[in-house]
Amino acid sequence: MARKTAALADSDQIKDQVFSELQSLIEESEKLLNESAALVGEEAETLRAQVSLKLRQAREAAGQVRAKAQPVVDATQDYIGGHPWQTVAVSAGFGLVIGLLLGRRH
Repeated sequence: MARKTAALADSDQIKDQVFSELQSLIEESEKLLNESAALVGEEAETLRAQVSLKLRQAREAAGQVRAKAQPVVDATQDYIGGHPWQTVAVSAGFGLVIGLLLGRRH
């Protein structure tokens, strides 16, 4: 149980990091695009270099997050493989709860 809790905490931390990195990339890209409207020549080349650098950094960050997420994925697969009936029961329970909640809305 402690292992599962630690895996969930790691998973949440990884998701938060991914969303933070993506949000940062989007904001910086929008800023650079807005600044690029009036640029030509050498200024445009500098801007392209900055965008290229940010995209490379985003790819590296995504690769690092993927590497961090792999142990969580492996642990989840091990748990599911070792406890298939419990996994089915929990999934069915979640489906039932979601179905009941959605049924109340309408």
